[in-house]
Amino acid sequence: MQTIYTLTQTLVDGLLIGGIYAVISIGLSLVFGVMHIVNFAHAEFLMIGMFVAWYAWAWLGLDPMLGAFLALGVTFLLGMGMQRVLIKPILAAPQVAQIFLTVGLLFALENAALLLFGADYRSVSTPYQTEALSLFASGGERIIVPYAKLFAFLMALGLGASVWLFLQRTRTGQAMRATAQDATAARLMGIDTDRMYMLAFGLGTGTTAFGGAVILPYITASPTVGSQYVVLMFTAVVLGGLGSVAGAVVGGLLVGLIQSFSALVLPIQLQNLILFVIFIAVLALKPEGILSRRTG
Repeated sequence: MQTIYTLTQTLVDGLLIGGIYAVISIGLSLVFGVMHIVNFAHAEFLMIGMFVAWYAWAWLGLDPMLGAFLALGVTFLLGMGMQRVLIKPILAAPQVAQIFLTVGLLFALENAALLLFGADYRSVSTPYQTEALSLFASGGERIIVPYAKLFAFLMALGLGASVWLFLQRTRTGQAMRATAQDATAARLMGIDTDRMYMLAFGLGTGTTAFGGAVILPYITASPTVGSQYVVLMFTAVVLGGLGSVAGAVVGGLLVGLIQSFSALVLPIQLQNLILFVIFIAVLALKPEGILSRRTG
């Protein structure tokens, strides 16, 4: 009975954190899928979203779950501006130039945050921060679901579903998908591909900032917080398939579950060991991702 309880609690914990990994990975996958550029600075927008939500809480009294929408909007506009000024000129450049630019942007954003916000850690205080939902009483044991993680998961789930509906059901979303499939053909059909690139980059950065904001009740904000998530984001995207929004969701959930179950058998310092072993195995055996089909 104790084993069943432990496995169930571990499953719940993995799904809760995996949902966050999914929503912050959607943006990275969307940017690559539409623009075919790997943005190494993507995790820094998670950091920006956390600080926007923190200041919305500190100055306006907004709960981070509401501040997340402000973070999405601010970072969406910031992302579109960066795409127009920095990314657009190097889209046709060699891939090494794209890598250098996005890595340079990573350091620029991190150091700008250190200059503006300082190196202090920032946290928020919410009424539900220390409360939890208790479920499935059995043998004196209960499954504990912290409200902070549950609300963050539900918000991430809602945003992920909204992005999927936008891409599938709206004309702009369909135009974005057409641009991702063949930009030249899309241009010949009258689609403004430059606008699609700008919207995709803004939406990608905005969704990641949203994910950063909703985890603020249980993760402290700092200028270097992006480094904690960048490898996990790339792992989730590669597992699900680069360029696939659905794949990013599946990959994010898998990363959360693997992390959670790994903690049952390994010390906390080695929590990511199994994750990276699986990551390397997928790269070796199915590099296009588990949801992608190999094309000749």
